[in-house]
Amino acid sequence: MYKATEYPTGRNLDRRETVSSFRKRLESAMADVGINQSGLARAIGVDRSTLSQLLSRSADRLPRADTVAAMAVALQVSTDWLLGLAEEPGQGAAILRESIEIARPDTFAGSDKLLEQWHTDAVGYKVRYVPSSLPDLVKTDAVLALEYATYQAKSTEEAKSSIQNRLALSRIPEMEMEICLSWQVLRTFARGQGVWDEFPKSVRLEQLEYMASLLSELYPRVRLFLFDGRKVYAVPYTVFGPRRAAIFLGQMYFVFNTREHIRTLSDHFDSLVRAAKVQAHEMPNYIRSLMAECEEV
Repeated sequence: MYKATEYPTGRNLDRRETVSSFRKRLESAMADVGINQSGLARAIGVDRSTLSQLLSRSADRLPRADTVAAMAVALQVSTDWLLGLAEEPGQGAAILRESIEIARPDTFAGSDKLLEQWHTDAVGYKVRYVPSSLPDLVKTDAVLALEYATYQAKSTEEAKSSIQNRLALSRIPEMEMEICLSWQVLRTFARGQGVWDEFPKSVRLEQLEYMASLLSELYPRVRLFLFDGRKVYAVPYTVFGPRRAAIFLGQMYFVFNTREHIRTLSDHFDSLVRAAKVQAHEMPNYIRSLMAECEEV
């Protein structure tokens, strides 16, 4: 248990003030990275009840030093900031690896394994995803079979296996995912235009029905928003909570590990959500309206 804390200003605070400051900063950091109590408890290896006690307004104690350190690593802030000894939340070089990487999997199967690992690492945090076309998570086997029929780098079965693994992760209670997609992409698919012009209507209708049902089932843990691609723009990228963000470049990923870069992409994702033409709770009905359009084409 910590005693009265000496701040850089030279002012001594009693235990209640120190505990109150710690609790507020912990709550702020959790909100900042989009992690809930269950997710943080899992990340630092404590019971959720223990974390709940620390966050309680009636709390009168601080956690052990090793627990504070684990929290700092999970939330990508410094222990000094959590304890009120520093005004800036950034970590030192010993804790935060300030780097940008290019991830080049040897094979496309390796790319799938890399994505699965990143999604697994992000359990307990919010994953935010901008796909290049329809989100893989909600594709039917028939669509995958048509997409990968002539694709040499990866087989249909490899694609199905990877998506099933990620779908299983999305059903974990601690998992939370937001997806932003241009509504033009979805409407183009429904109408069988552009890259979808060789997809039979029956396959497109089956895909739309599956997508509507799955989004309804997974809501609110998985939320899809549609923005207007004529007003805002986004390349394919994923933000894996506070741990990393990856921009898909085609056969490789540009990976950011710093808090500042991850926050910048998260802010961009927020702008896509704010610009949403269709909100997540409206998606099943909206997709079924596209099915009616598809029937008429």
